[in-house]
Amino acid sequence: MKRKLTILLASLLTLISIGLCQTAQQEPSARAVERIVKQVRHELLMLPYLGVFDNIAYRVDGYNVTLLGQVVRPTLKSDAESAVKHIEGVEKVDNQIEVLPLSPTDDGLRRRLFRAIYGYPAFEKYAIVPQKPIRLIVKNGHVTLEGVVDSDGDKNLAGLRANGVPGIFSVTNNLQVVKP
Repeated sequence: MKRKLTILLASLLTLISIGLCQTAQQEPSARAVERIVKQVRHELLMLPYLGVFDNIAYRVDGYNVTLLGQVVRPTLKSDAESAVKHIEGVEKVDNQIEVLPLSPTDDGLRRRLFRAIYGYPAFEKYAIVPQKPIRLIVKNGHVTLEGVVDSDGDKNLAGLRANGVPGIFSVTNNLQVVKP
């Protein structure tokens, strides 16, 4: 009788612990996800070497964060992962950031592209903020414009200015129009 009681008690404790584990792994509340999203955004924007030639995006699925985009420096990829990993509530970080190939030709294109976009008077308003809203991604001579602008005219003008830079093979304009 005593043995049956012990087995019954052990089974009951096992079921309770399984129930507690399942409860702990439930989906986070909308409030928790919103907090994680804000903190991930903040941590990524505060990376010291994040520049106009880097594009880091992210996706939050519950307690998991996926990092996306392209960076020039390999250390920036690991810095981004490290910064996000330490956020309270984040359980897993999937770092899919691409490190762009080292290329003196691409470096020259980046400099000329920067002058063509941010040196143009119509885009001076975008150049004064610390985190430049137009990201200039150059990979093997191909350019992708990422980020946000105030109007369709600015989006089209940025694409025209980028296409006018000698040595660029193609331009993909992924700029989003966001009304201020």
